[in-house]
Amino acid sequence: MKQIKDSTKVKKTHKIAKTIILTIISILVVGIVAGAGMVLAIIKTSPSLDINQILDLNQTSIIYDDKGNSMDDVITTDKNKQVVKRTDVSLDSTSQYLGPAFIAIEDARFRQHGGVDYKGITRALLVDVQNKISHGNKSTQGASTITQQLIKNRLFLEDSLNNRLDYARKIQEAYLAIELDKSMTKNDILEAYMNTIFLGGNAYGVEAAAYQYFSKTSNKLTLVESAFIAGMAQSPSGFYPFTTSAEKNPDVYINKTKLVLSRMYETNSISEKEYDDAINSIKINKIVFIRPNENLEKYTYESFSVPVIEQIKTDLMAKYNYSTSQVKALLMSGGLKIYTTMDKNLQVKSQKILDNDPVFNKVYNESKNEVQSSAVILDYHTGQVKAIIGGRGEKPAMSYNRAVDAINFPRSTGSSIKPLTVYAAAIDSKQALATTILDDSPLSPEIANKYITNGVPYNPSDDNQPEGPITMYSAIKTSQNLAAIKLEDQIGVVTGYAYAKKFGLNITSADENISTMALGQFHGGETPLLMAAAYGVFGNSGLYTSPRLYTKVVDKTGKVLLETNYTTRKALDPLSAYTMYDLLKGPISPGGTGTSAKYGDMPVAGKTGTATDSKDLWFCGLTPYYSAAVWIGNDDYKKFSNLSSNDAALIWGKLMKEANVNLPIKDITPPDGIVTIPQTIMSNKTIENIQRSGQD
Repeated sequence: MKQIKDSTKVKKTHKIAKTIILTIISILVVGIVAGAGMVLAIIKTSPSLDINQILDLNQTSIIYDDKGNSMDDVITTDKNKQVVKRTDVSLDSTSQYLGPAFIAIEDARFRQHGGVDYKGITRALLVDVQNKISHGNKSTQGASTITQQLIKNRLFLEDSLNNRLDYARKIQEAYLAIELDKSMTKNDILEAYMNTIFLGGNAYGVEAAAYQYFSKTSNKLTLVESAFIAGMAQSPSGFYPFTTSAEKNPDVYINKTKLVLSRMYETNSISEKEYDDAINSIKINKIVFIRPNENLEKYTYESFSVPVIEQIKTDLMAKYNYSTSQVKALLMSGGLKIYTTMDKNLQVKSQKILDNDPVFNKVYNESKNEVQSSAVILDYHTGQVKAIIGGRGEKPAMSYNRAVDAINFPRSTGSSIKPLTVYAAAIDSKQALATTILDDSPLSPEIANKYITNGVPYNPSDDNQPEGPITMYSAIKTSQNLAAIKLEDQIGVVTGYAYAKKFGLNITSADENISTMALGQFHGGETPLLMAAAYGVFGNSGLYTSPRLYTKVVDKTGKVLLETNYTTRKALDPLSAYTMYDLLKGPISPGGTGTSAKYGDMPVAGKTGTATDSKDLWFCGLTPYYSAAVWIGNDDYKKFSNLSSNDAALIWGKLMKEANVNLPIKDITPPDGIVTIPQTIMSNKTIENIQRSGQD
């Protein structure tokens, strides 16, 4: 009886086991089928394999002007402003050691596998598992072949970093590598790989690397030099020899070079004697680098093209999570089409005005260098920057751009700040009207003691004679400092600072003081680009328009990578903006500080600015079409004389005459609800009548 029960029990156990086994097999089959289906679906979405795209390595990116005409080829530089280069060479034209060195360290079975090294993948997986079990190591072994790396660099370059590491991308990469291996010879694949691989610093491709590290062509590389360059491929930044840490501890890249030599010997790429001689050479001489001296290439339109490229680098990295090296490669050889906002004709004419205007001949200069000037012309209705002049005269490649570089070249604005942080701030915050009577007289002890610095009451100098009671129009027209200071004190420095932000100025907490907000004595400073954008608010119904240097960036397939749009935010009420525009006609009128800005019949409005000791001269203003800002000064901040801010206004007028040529004469239309006050009412002669009428 017991035996029957045991037999029944065994049968049940076998049945259960069989069921479990069948279930597991079913799950595995379903999983394999599902997995295969998923892989096939991923493969179907792979980009098409274009052999021409793989082989066409020299696809220069081109910069176009606002009319679609070519203006510059892209010149890519690194953080040290050195030109990033790539020169393509045939495999036969490189050192006999170079190709074998890459194969030995990157893909030892390159000539045996069909694009994907399954043995390498298996080995890498086993090592990963072993590392995680024994050491808890989370790092993974790479198993990409040279063919896969070429696919990644040529077809998936524009993918974000996350996408390039995604398993779907890896599957597509492997599939395309297999297809590529069927379509190209091993030598052609290796050649394309060696011509595109990033090898540290400025070097893309072996020819550029040979020049960068050893000042020679790649066909003259020694065995040690070839091994070093091949070793750079796995970690271009980690093995880069010209960093401070590498110079202190060269073992990082020396040990890598020795490893490459060892792998070359193991794969029979070099003889035992060649290996021993190379190792002994490293022991005795280490690795001797010879860095070349070279003159940098220049853009034809240096002042405009350089800021455009820097902006595009920033935007690509922000939008796609690109690495620096990805962006360099894409700009250098990705065949991008970059459509800028530059008016080529206006750019050329503006540069000639700043270079050759006779006004600069009368300067008495304490600096050894020629007095400098910069300017920006902006269409404030669209945000498109039409011209950028970064400096006068012959400019070396990648030199300071005085028109846009707020980090390296900030300047004090002087009184050109007043319309932004004093008068517009007062009117828009409803603490003053255009007809408000201001007190242009020495500061009272109460105000002076309110802004004590180093124990000394605030007592700024003023070249103008105090006028006493004065209209806002007259205070702006002749740039009275004391009236501006007292009005800023009345509305509060914190209010002026808030409006500086609204106008998009480059400010920090150190600028939240009376001397900066009332008189433009910045701790950092502004650029013509920032000031031109700020003054555009007065003609654009109070809207601040973000400046745009380009409209779109298109890749070689026609895909739009980047696109900019007309972007605005409210800075002022439309009534306040127009009121300021009307008031800013004062400095251009007879007796004003910027009369030279006036040209022809086109209405113009603007303000002069003179920083302490006249080290910075400005004129910022607008027409109904464009805004612009002009700066004059010395790079070393030394004094100069025989020029005034009215000379900056003169240059401004000549620039705007070119910008507005052939445009219909018109004025800005007042917004509904504004009462235009005749200039005769705004003059000082009628102050008593205004006061008696009860207007404040």
